[in-house]
Amino acid sequence: MDRHIPFDRLHNFRDLGGYPTPDGRHRIRPGRLYRADSLGKLTEDTPDWDRFLSLGIGTVIDLRHGWEVEKRGRIPAHPSFTYHNLGIEHRPYDQAALTPDVDPGPYLAERYMEVAEDGTKEIRAALELIAEAAESDTALVFHCASGKDRTGQFAALVLSLLGIPEPTIVEDFSLTELATPALLTAWRTRNGGRTPTWPAWGHAPAPVMRLFLAALDARYGSVDAYVAGALGMDAARLSKTLRAHLLEPVPKTSPTLTYRKAIPAEASVLVRLRDTAALWQLARGIDQWKPGEKDEAHFRARMADGEVWLAHSGGHLAGAWELWWDDPAAWGPRAPDAGYIHRLMTTPHTAPPGTGRRMLAEAESRIAAEGRPYARLDCLASNPRLRAYYEAAGYTVVGEQPAKDGGPGNPYAVTLLEKRLR
Repeated sequence: MDRHIPFDRLHNFRDLGGYPTPDGRHRIRPGRLYRADSLGKLTEDTPDWDRFLSLGIGTVIDLRHGWEVEKRGRIPAHPSFTYHNLGIEHRPYDQAALTPDVDPGPYLAERYMEVAEDGTKEIRAALELIAEAAESDTALVFHCASGKDRTGQFAALVLSLLGIPEPTIVEDFSLTELATPALLTAWRTRNGGRTPTWPAWGHAPAPVMRLFLAALDARYGSVDAYVAGALGMDAARLSKTLRAHLLEPVPKTSPTLTYRKAIPAEASVLVRLRDTAALWQLARGIDQWKPGEKDEAHFRARMADGEVWLAHSGGHLAGAWELWWDDPAAWGPRAPDAGYIHRLMTTPHTAPPGTGRRMLAEAESRIAAEGRPYARLDCLASNPRLRAYYEAAGYTVVGEQPAKDGGPGNPYAVTLLEKRLR
């Protein structure tokens, strides 16, 4: 399931539901807490407006400056929700005009710390509104302009108070990367076709959020200590309220997985799924996939030369994989005795538990149905975590390819794994 809710004019509207607590027993309730780019882009009597109203949102928090609201507009008034403009940033700056040498990690983390210290009154008021909405069982959305910096920083505070672990907070921040192309296009349209001089504009690299959280911890000790010390709130009580009303037990049962071959028109879905999985990895320090490495042409080519499969659960996308019938780049010339599994990927946090293993078994059954006795795959030699996952699924390491040529870029070393099928 894609966290981004599709709108025509909004590009970064997301549901925070589904993120799990560290013990895996609870998750944020879906449909209760949203983050977004500027809702001032909504207009009445449009499909976007109808889609927004259908979410049942009762509270809108606009984190932008007052002058931004006057210049670019606010969400239209409606009796179904209350609107609050709480500009948490007191020292505005122009990211688009920054020079290319500015490192986004330290620079943005420092700006976020300024916001955390300047905007205490507004941040406190916004947290109080979230607590009120939670207690009244009302859905809420908070937003800024692009839904990245102020929104990302505020989301990090809320997620932390809900007990969501730091890697997931970093991942949530970096998901703006999926919206970056659309945000850039909109910026160019507003600015006569120009391109921002800062290459990092619109991007949300994971180190930004890591550095901000580290700086907050270094100065205050923790997010809770910041809420108590800088905001003057009862952090324990606030956290207890939010968890009581915004968390729910993780469902013990899930709909059965169903499988079907992907079609060329679904190549964009596969690109998005892979990029989402790549951001999940990067947020956890796993250096294997990068967003943007595989485009739609790649997946269409794999459908033409082999097979690409989708897994669904309850009508939602749960994962996908590629099935090749030869793989000379990793395995060299071979007799047609195996199927080669590539890009096994699941939707983070929303796929049912065990989805990866079940997709692997489905791929193996497809290989066996072709009369081929082996399932083969590879993983980066520098990724022992993934190697252990496949070994636990019955695969055996049978060698290494020190210089696999996977396409554009430098060759890389992979571990080769094989499983004899019954």
